[in-house]
Amino acid sequence: MKQAQPLSITGGTLITPGGPVEGTLRCDDGVITAVGNDAASGDGDQVLDAKGKFVVAGIVDLGVFAIDKPAFHFGGITRAGLMPALSPPLDYPARVRFMAQSGKPDLWVHPLAAATKGLEGEQLAEIAMMRDAGARAIATGRKWIRDSGVMHRLLQYAAMLDMVVVTHAEDSGLAGNAAATASEMATRMGIPSAPKEAETLALARDIALAEMSGARIHARQVTTRAGLQLVRQAKQRGVSITAGVTPAHFMLSDLAMGDYRTFTRLSPPLREEDDRQAVIEAIGDGTIDVIASGHDPRGPEDKNLPFADAAPGMAGAETLLAMTLTLVRDGVIDMTRAFDLLARNPASLLGVEAGSLAAGKEADIALLDSEEPWVVDSREMAAAAGNTPFDRQPVQGRVTALWKGGVAIDL
Repeated sequence: MKQAQPLSITGGTLITPGGPVEGTLRCDDGVITAVGNDAASGDGDQVLDAKGKFVVAGIVDLGVFAIDKPAFHFGGITRAGLMPALSPPLDYPARVRFMAQSGKPDLWVHPLAAATKGLEGEQLAEIAMMRDAGARAIATGRKWIRDSGVMHRLLQYAAMLDMVVVTHAEDSGLAGNAAATASEMATRMGIPSAPKEAETLALARDIALAEMSGARIHARQVTTRAGLQLVRQAKQRGVSITAGVTPAHFMLSDLAMGDYRTFTRLSPPLREEDDRQAVIEAIGDGTIDVIASGHDPRGPEDKNLPFADAAPGMAGAETLLAMTLTLVRDGVIDMTRAFDLLARNPASLLGVEAGSLAAGKEADIALLDSEEPWVVDSREMAAAAGNTPFDRQPVQGRVTALWKGGVAIDL
């Protein structure tokens, strides 16, 4: 799929790394060639008037568990960082190479190499070979690597390869098979719970090892006040750490589990209200670098079970943008920062030339109507399964047009 003719988008507000600007965005041969007042459409360009809309970079969703193209396109996602926790896991170069080609041409999948064979946390996988096959980062999957020696060797190897390690920050010895955070709500519901310190202990260990090895780590979800403070302090010391979160942990507290609806059974579990507020503060002050969907569609066979037995996970691709825009409307962040979190920062972590409206970047572009109202409905979602914790919630903001490499995608 190749861009047939140059495209010029005029009349909209361009969300660039330097802030909103008025003017034109022009792309040719799949690459953005000019942005802003100095840009002008040329003879033979396809010209599109985006009056009243935002022109934004296609979202780079870092840390999905399934490739769900219709859902991604609905949500304005043009690239996805795929976690290795598949069946079989992405612990072998041929599997990585296959997945790297699986979404093209209208969705680029960036596989994350399994840190250990079978994601069992014991023996390092052939990471360099998987990098050569298309892996853009390394990930521990859905679990934390318990053995500190294995984790240290992994980080040393990753530092040598200059690849970021995406970690799951939850001490499995404490978390066990808990379905909730230890709290008044979990006690009232009578479901197995684990202390939130499972996150802080895991983070503290991983930060210490990253500091020792000089490796880059990305804590995919940091969801507690204490955990976020550890990240803050590590950044101040110069540790190469970034942190992410999904909308569930800044939109919902553990009160949302009150009706035993398994769509709120997540990993890590929903936290108490003080932790939810801490996540919002951390997004506002720059401690959190990435907002991702954590897209993990789960069918009835996984969710129509008692709460403690249901599989964790949510279908998040379609709601990622709309939920992030609530932070903009609430004044926590501005639109530029929103797309740093959704696109520019994850693209940087993956090392891809995308995620921002700047000359020389891939022409992955979306038109955003930030005020368009709609209602999340699990029964009508484009995802393979509609297990969203935001079911029936009114929201605002959706993508009205999308381009991958300058070529329009049907929505």
